[in-house]
Amino acid sequence: MTAGHDVEVLQRVLAAEHAVVYAYGVAGAHLTGPPRARATRGWASHRAARDGLTALLVDRNATPVAPAPAYALPTPVTSPAAALDLLLLVEVRLAATYADAVADLDGDLRTTTARGLTTAALAGAHWRGGSVAFPGLPERAG
Repeated sequence: MTAGHDVEVLQRVLAAEHAVVYAYGVAGAHLTGPPRARATRGWASHRAARDGLTALLVDRNATPVAPAPAYALPTPVTSPAAALDLLLLVEVRLAATYADAVADLDGDLRTTTARGLTTAALAGAHWRGGSVAFPGLPERAG
């Protein structure tokens, strides 16, 4: 893999993490009690992942992709149930992005993105209430 290729893959993962951080902020506003506490931990975890990816890009003399001011949501989030649905959806999508990155990277970057895939898969399992075969690879789950 080339350095340019690695940067391109990391930029895609960073863009996905930006969107997930945004989604957790939206969802968290509609949650209370233990789900809100879990969402707050998830938000912090994704911010840390975002910051780690930013550092990896800076180390490669790349300008990290900036977050969008806002992101289009698949449906309006007006209830706790809709908030939980959003969190599941973004974790599933993020797992797919990380799975692609694992396939596209080597060495330490593959290890880093495999950790991200694991984190997203575990969060998705929590919000879903159970796991799926091959998280991040929906074409293999069926």
